[in-house]
Amino acid sequence: MLNASRHNVLPGFSLSLGYVLVYLSLLVLIPLGGLVARSMQMSFSDVWAIATSPRALAAYKVSFGCALLAAIVNAFFGLIVAWVLVRYDFWGRKLIDSFVDLPFSLPTAVAGITLTSLYANTGWVGQYLEPLGIKVAFTPLGIVVALIFIGIPFVVRTVQPVIEDIEADVEEAAATLGATRWQTFSKVLFPALAPALLTGFTLSFARAVGEYGSVIFIAGNMPMVSEITPLLIISKLEQYDLPGAIVLAVVMLVISFVLLLAINLLQWWSANRHSGRHVDGGVQA
Repeated sequence: MLNASRHNVLPGFSLSLGYVLVYLSLLVLIPLGGLVARSMQMSFSDVWAIATSPRALAAYKVSFGCALLAAIVNAFFGLIVAWVLVRYDFWGRKLIDSFVDLPFSLPTAVAGITLTSLYANTGWVGQYLEPLGIKVAFTPLGIVVALIFIGIPFVVRTVQPVIEDIEADVEEAAATLGATRWQTFSKVLFPALAPALLTGFTLSFARAVGEYGSVIFIAGNMPMVSEITPLLIISKLEQYDLPGAIVLAVVMLVISFVLLLAINLLQWWSANRHSGRHVDGGVQA
C-alpha cells in the first residue's frame, strides 16, 4: 500500500514536463533567444552606441519611470479598492466590482483616446486642471495616468481573494487586545497581504512597461520628453532600422528581466518571512 502511486488526472511527470518545455520553447524561449542571437551578430561598439544614445536613454527613463510610478500608485489604491469591495456591503458594489475589469476588456486604443479626450485642455477633466497649471495630456503625467488605468485591475484581482480569506474576527481580536488600527494593519493584516500585494505590483509594472496602445495617444510622443521605448522601437522599424530596433528590444528585455527577478526574489523573501513568523507564533502558542 505504501508503494501505490497516487492518482493524477494529468499524464506522467515526464510527459507533462515535455509539454511544458515544448510550449515555453515555441512561444517564449526560441523567439527571445533568436532576438538576443540577432543582436550578438553586431559589434559591441555598435550595440553600445544604439543602446546608450541620448534618445534611447530618455525613452528608458520615461518607460520605466512612469511604469514604476504607476505600479506604486496602483499598489496603494488597488489595496484600498479591494478592501472596500470585500469588507463593505453597499448599493452598487457588484457594479463597481465589474468596472474593475473594464481595462481588461477595453481595447487599449479606445482607452488612450478616451483618456486623451478627458484630460486634454478642452476635456471634461482637463479644462479644470489647466487653470491650476496641471497639464496631463501630452506630458509624462498623461503616460502615468494611462498606465494606472490599465494596471489597477492586476492589483485588485490579486489582493481581493487574500482579503476574503482573512476573517474579520482577526481584526476584532486585535482590537480586543488593545491594538490600534495602524497596529492591526501593520502587524496583523499587512504581513498576510504583502506577498499578494507584491505580486499585483509586479503584474501591474510588467504590463505598464510594455504598454503601447493606450499611451501613444495621451503621451504626445515628443522625443526626449514623452517618448516611450516601444514607440521608439516602432519608429526604427518604420525607418527600416532593424538592427536599432533589435538592440532596443534586447535592452528592454534585459532590464525587465532583471527588475522582475529582483521583485520575485523580494516576494519569495516576504512569503518565507511571513510563513516563518506564522510557524514561530504557532510554536510559541
